[in-house]
Amino acid sequence: MSAAEDAEWLRWVRKQFGSIAGPDKEIDLEGFKTALQVKESFFAERFFALFDADRSGTISLEELLEALSLLVHGNEMDKLRFLFQVYDVDGSGSIDPDELRLVLRCCLRESAIALPEERLADLTLALFEAADKDHSGSITFEELREELEGFPEVMENLTISAASWLKPPPPSERRPRPRCLRRAFWRNHRGDLRCACGYAGLNALLFALAAPRHAGSLALARGCGQCLNFNCALLAVLMLRRSLTWLRATPLAKVLPLDQHILFHQIVGYVVLVLAAAHTGTHIANFSRLAQQDGHPALTEYLLRARPGTGGLWGTASQTGLVLQALLLAMAAFSSPCVRRSGHFEVFYWTHLSYISIWILLILHGPHFWKWFVVPGCLFVLEKVLGLAWRRAGGLRIVEVNLLPSKVTHLVIERPQFFHYKPGDYIYLNIPAIASYEWHPFTISSAPEQQDTLWLHIRSLGQWTTKLYEYFQQPESLGPKPKPLSRSLRVSTGLGETHRLCSIKCYIDGPYGTPTRRIFTSEHAVLIGAGIGITPFASILQSIMYRYRRQKQSCPSCHYSWCEDLRDEEMTLRKVDFIWINRDQKHFEWFVSLLTKLEMEQAEQEPGGRFLEMHMYMTSALGKHDMKAIGLQMALDLLAAKEQRDSITGLRTRTQPGRPDWSKVFGKVAEEKRGKVQVFFCGSPALAKVIRVHCERFGFLFFNERF
Repeated sequence: MSAAEDAEWLRWVRKQFGSIAGPDKEIDLEGFKTALQVKESFFAERFFALFDADRSGTISLEELLEALSLLVHGNEMDKLRFLFQVYDVDGSGSIDPDELRLVLRCCLRESAIALPEERLADLTLALFEAADKDHSGSITFEELREELEGFPEVMENLTISAASWLKPPPPSERRPRPRCLRRAFWRNHRGDLRCACGYAGLNALLFALAAPRHAGSLALARGCGQCLNFNCALLAVLMLRRSLTWLRATPLAKVLPLDQHILFHQIVGYVVLVLAAAHTGTHIANFSRLAQQDGHPALTEYLLRARPGTGGLWGTASQTGLVLQALLLAMAAFSSPCVRRSGHFEVFYWTHLSYISIWILLILHGPHFWKWFVVPGCLFVLEKVLGLAWRRAGGLRIVEVNLLPSKVTHLVIERPQFFHYKPGDYIYLNIPAIASYEWHPFTISSAPEQQDTLWLHIRSLGQWTTKLYEYFQQPESLGPKPKPLSRSLRVSTGLGETHRLCSIKCYIDGPYGTPTRRIFTSEHAVLIGAGIGITPFASILQSIMYRYRRQKQSCPSCHYSWCEDLRDEEMTLRKVDFIWINRDQKHFEWFVSLLTKLEMEQAEQEPGGRFLEMHMYMTSALGKHDMKAIGLQMALDLLAAKEQRDSITGLRTRTQPGRPDWSKVFGKVAEEKRGKVQVFFCGSPALAKVIRVHCERFGFLFFNERF
């Protein structure tokens, strides 16, 4: 730090100290615990004891500054001495096995990691054997220093991360240039931007062709009316899921923004709302002007009574227009995220069904709308008929249910005989026992090569998904009206999981395509799942390894393939990086058995190969640079190297603490140079924005899974 920076830091510490210190200008243990925001009181007590140099039971500003000077701008030896004193609980000058076990147990709690006592003993032994160089039965300061020399990146950033309230605020950086002005943004969004410009240009052209035929406010009304003809028909086109899924298999998929069809549907919906308001407003203004002239009826006569010559079928343009405006406003209001995601999906669903009334009224209202609507309308009816026929051709059965940690419901559904889908596709599911009329989209988590059943993994996030979990959670006690589930054949519980065999009727509609269909035509694919966002990648990873196995079955001499139905263009993948980010340990239990199987298959097919590389991150765990976790992370590294498996997940891949450093992750991907990189993400919108920015910076194509 420079002298100016040091002075600024001192002012900041004094300010923060004053905000938490008592009237006596001292901080007691309870105040220190609150300010430090640690989960485990052991560390707060150890830090407090080391900060309290005079053993008075309180910390003064001078004592705080002296201790923080070691952590903020002390050398490596000062920081290491402090760390050793934290671990040396009894102050004997050495760390014995019991002290190390106590510290590691507290480290586990601080990082929200639950391990049995046997694993804790293994971790203690691994770290103790590595650090106790002279086998004396205790670890001295010199031995700890020697062991930590193997972790240079740890010592470089060693600190107490929870004490961020004591760090000065970062200097204000120059505001970066807006993303929309960067070259990478235009390169990554060129397809969407071309379509957006084409859409805007077509609306402008339609308005320009219709408006000049009339004068005054009527020109604006006619221009907006012509644009409404186009946009109302386009709204239907953007929700033709079967047609859009078919288009994904054509060259048009590279030109049209099929991955953004829901977003474009929402944008067009708002455009329709604005155009309708302008169209209605100008007509009302025109009727008001006419009503003020002698010999003309009142404004209410124009608006509420059919009058031949005013437009529309049988002169009902005014009446149908007002009803249309009301229906559009209601649909827009109840389509907002605050309604759909607040447990009121039924309100969104039933108000959206008014599109049937809207189309009928549009045909009555506008004399030329049917010309725009005839093709998309026929396609829409055809899709609905096919969907209804498929749904009612015969109900399927849920044959197995697994209730997983974090309220995740794993459904196993019998697969229809002629049901064909691609990895990452999704279906709409209806379970009459939960709600008779509700259909919800869920990604298929099983691979297409799995012939007999379909898998769905559903996390309880809304009203319907919560009812689903609670329905299968019911005990099997017989009541006056037993549920079908009470006739289950077997129930077994363990590790927070409940397994049931059952026979529950359900219906499915689909499958429908997603952006992940592009994965198999990529060269280097990076799959990023956050939490339950792993669901589409579960199907994809299984299918990738299946195809990879088939590709590897060839003669090393003549390269003749035994699998005649496998074409080279089916899979051009050279490398797959799979990144799974979870908040805590129990979330990894969802798919850990699948990932273990994939690791074993790759080890058999390509010993030492890195075709599929996994990266696990646990965000609640503290990183290696934090004094409250450095011992634990070192022990986990040592034990993983010894046993060739991770203690948290049981995989060969080591689980990394904290959040990914996307600059380092993507930098490593770029250095590998295994071909054109495409990044596929499924998870929270907030994280999607972060990853999108980094992809633009590195020139990677980014695809986001959304329904």
